[in-house]
Amino acid sequence: MPHRTQLPPDASNATPDTGARLSAPAAVRNAAVIAEMLAVHGPHEGRALELASGTGQHVVAFAAHLPHIEWQPSDIDPDRRASIDAWADASNILPAIDLDATASGWGARHKGQDMIVLVNLMHLISEREAHILLHEVSDALRHGGLFALYGPFLREGRPVSDTDAEFDASLRASDPEIGYKDVDSIMRWMRDAGLHPTTPLPMPANNLMILAHQPL
Repeated sequence: MPHRTQLPPDASNATPDTGARLSAPAAVRNAAVIAEMLAVHGPHEGRALELASGTGQHVVAFAAHLPHIEWQPSDIDPDRRASIDAWADASNILPAIDLDATASGWGARHKGQDMIVLVNLMHLISEREAHILLHEVSDALRHGGLFALYGPFLREGRPVSDTDAEFDASLRASDPEIGYKDVDSIMRWMRDAGLHPTTPLPMPANNLMILAHQPL
């Protein structure tokens, strides 16, 4: 994720585990349910790129549920990349690469993806960065490829719980340009980027999975 020095401490929380491994409570809670959703809706073979892979706990679950997908994790933080590689013990997980999902140009360098997955980043970036990210995703996906976006979102411009409202407020206090994005806005931005989103899928803890395809 972009380098921001004053995010609330629980915005991207990870603690040391063993060796280079880091552990994130959110990843422990949601990795399996996200992986199960990808196994239902995603391709069962090909190449998949995970953006902002964080600790690496997600991609391990994804690789286990979709063993015929070659998974490419990525992150801009070298400590996170070391953690990803330390967690990765499956032959279908490639070494983590340095990739800033909010920077222009990476889509052209990583073309032909069958699936791109992004978990819990949209609320930590600005609207401008979100537009860049979605256009790069569209550029990187093959025709018919799937983008799976997971996280917390506003509905009709409002948080869905007091907890979400408090967290969103803390993010905006740390940086007025970030915070929860409205689900309808995200879907509109996806369409502007050339993607075709489908009806968001409800997930635990008031989160959503938004799936979008690159047209054939």
